This record gives sequence, C-alpha cells and structure tokens, in this order.
Amino acid sequence: MKFLKSLILIINYKTLIIIAVSVISTYLCEYYKVTADFPLTLISVSVVFPIVFSIGGAYTRRENALKYYGSMKAHGRALFFASRDWIPGADDIYEIRLKKILGDMFISCRDYFHSNSEEKDKFERHVYSLFTEISIFINEFRDRGLPSGEVSRTNQYLSKIIDAFESMKHIYQYRTPRTLRAYSKMFVVLVPVVYAPYFAHLGLEIPMWLSFVMPIMFSLSLVSLDNIQEHLENPFDQIGEDDITINAEKFTENLELLRKIPSETLA
Repeated sequence: MKFLKSLILIINYKTLIIIAVSVISTYLCEYYKVTADFPLTLISVSVVFPIVFSIGGAYTRRENALKYYGSMKAHGRALFFASRDWIPGADDIYEIRLKKILGDMFISCRDYFHSNSEEKDKFERHVYSLFTEISIFINEFRDRGLPSGEVSRTNQYLSKIIDAFESMKHIYQYRTPRTLRAYSKMFVVLVPVVYAPYFAHLGLEIPMWLSFVMPIMFSLSLVSLDNIQEHLENPFDQIGEDDITINAEKFTENLELLRKIPSETLA
C-alpha cells in the first residue's frame, strides 16, 4: 500500500495527459510519414539536467529546514531544563507554564507553515507574540535568584530559536528559481511532442505498437521527475511523503515526561 501511495504521488493526471499527447503525436507522424532521427542529447540537456538540478536544490532546502527545526526543538528543551534545574525553588506551576508556552509556539509555527498567503502575516504575529512570552518568562529568572550570566545564557537559547524560525521561514517563502521551473515545465510538455517524428522513425524498424512504448516511457520519466521536484518544493505543505511534520503535541508530551524526572537523578 505504501508503494502504491508513493506511485500515485508521482504518476497523476498530468502524466496521463502528457502520455496521451505524446502517443497521439507519434501516431500522426507515423500516419503522415513524418520521421526524423533526432539526437537524444537534447533531452538530457534541455529537460533532465534542469529538473535534476531543481530536485537537488529542493532536497537541500528540505534538509536545511530539518536542521533548523531540530535546532528549535533542542534549544526549547534546553530552556525547559534551565527552568527545571537552574532556578532555586522552581515549582510545578512554573515548569508547566513554560511547557505550555513552548507547545503553543510550535503549534503556531506549524499553523504559519501550513497557512496560505492571506493568513501568513497573522500567524507570524502570533508566533512572535509567543517569543515575547518566552522573553518575559526568561526575564523572571532574575526575580527567582538566577545569576545574570545564566539568565544571559538562557536568553541565547531564545535567540537561537528565533534564528532557526527565521531560517525556516525563508526556506518556506523562497523556492527554487521560478524561471527555471517554468523552463522545465515547458520542455516537459514540448519534448514528447517535438520528438514524435523520432519515435515514428523508430517505428519503421519495429512493429507499430512497439513504437508507442518510447513516447510513453519518455513522458512517464519526464513528468515523474517533474512531480518529484514539485512535491519537494514546499517541505511543509504535507502533500509529498518527504515533507517535514511539526509535531507540537509530541514535543509537549516529551516535555511533560522530562518534567517528571527528578533533577537529583540527573546529577
């Protein structure tokens, strides 16, 4: 089932349309005796290389987003450890308060990355309102007796969380070059049609039904690569199988488990 789900993601209605256009073009070229022996290097230069380059760029952006997401989680946990272990006389209410703020922060980040362009600003303001709450929470460390040097260190944790969020935000907002994407999509449609005389030329030496195998395979390969790149383009849209899932509930659950661990057992 998982294999079929993956297959459906890369072979869709667009694949069927391009295959149909390619087969019809090949049939017409065979019917009207329009044949030509085109070089295949044009396909690799004009289509395959740009698409593979775009896939590599999109995959790199996804890996960078994962790195920043891990940084947000790590520094959020470090901040929670500080509230649990560094504050003299810290109580459960204090720890639970920070746990809720951090959980809400990740929920707001998830809402932002799943939002459309109209809601984007609203969710971003909400994320920064929670950063403000964390900043106020850290400022209370001084009132609870934490030395200023340690307070400064915890404030650096917040700074790194904000830095990671901003980096993820720019990955979300800026994609691979739009002109390169438009170029690739244009040639994905044109190449199977333009190469129809070449496929018809191959049909002179083989049975006619076999001559349709080549346009089908060409179209299937090119459109599948284009679909893979499209699914990797936005690593937060939850459409492709390789998207990043911001699991705020799991993060909060883990904080609750950490909260129940006595600090003495970690000494």
